[in-house]
Amino acid sequence: MKPLILAAVLATLAAPALAQEPTLQTTELRRFDAPEAKQGVAADKTHLFAIDNGRIARYDKKTGARQAEWTGDPVRFKHLNACLIVGKELVCAGSNYPSVPQNSSVEIFDPVKMTHVRTIPLGPGIGSLTWVDRRDGFWWAMFANYDAKGGEPNRDHRWTTLVKFDDQWRRVGAWTLPEEVLARMAPYSCSGGGFGDDGLLYVTGHDRPELYALKIPTEGGAVLDYVATLAIPVEGQAIVWDPYDKRVLWGVNRATRQVVAIKVPPVPDVSAPQNSAPK
Repeated sequence: MKPLILAAVLATLAAPALAQEPTLQTTELRRFDAPEAKQGVAADKTHLFAIDNGRIARYDKKTGARQAEWTGDPVRFKHLNACLIVGKELVCAGSNYPSVPQNSSVEIFDPVKMTHVRTIPLGPGIGSLTWVDRRDGFWWAMFANYDAKGGEPNRDHRWTTLVKFDDQWRRVGAWTLPEEVLARMAPYSCSGGGFGDDGLLYVTGHDRPELYALKIPTEGGAVLDYVATLAIPVEGQAIVWDPYDKRVLWGVNRATRQVVAIKVPPVPDVSAPQNSAPK
């Protein structure tokens, strides 16, 4: 075999597997302007909350009318990324991105008064916190790692980690992303995520118009199972499931500063064992 051909073959074999191109399509339902829609969006029954680092604005969910705003100290609140409503609180993922060492916190707000309530400091050591979710009595949190800006020495996007915490924010489990999804997120990381009503975990990267369906492994291992790739009408960033319309996902379009409602179709869990045919 000629040297150039051999080198090409070896490079192909060494390259990480890529998640397949989107095979499932989502449907855009609506969108409206929100100047704060740079990082993410949260939703309750009647409101949306557009997030931009140290600023959160509340909008009427039906009309898109802007109602109220919270603005924080840019030193103390350097990078709010994703939020969600848990009970009567707005729970947000915060970090000092792109500063290093990476330092993270969970910031709690009153969504009615639009005031900051308290901080849960998580400190450095895992990565930059990009989103949190609440499921099955536990907190689930994604810690991003990057190849360049915002990354730490001797770490890259492959260090991105999903951590399961108890109510005292003690670590009780952790998983990394599957290699084929990491390859599509590189050189960035996981920006958004949350569990769907089907039990699958849906995550986004930083810049691809894609949504990745994953699964907590049930047969051992510390790597999330890859299920499917879906096309979405936004280029990654933070996402949140609508708590009152279980197959509607909200995202943001950074370029146009808009919040976008997306209908997500059922996703077949191809990683699940298939029942054998009856004899």
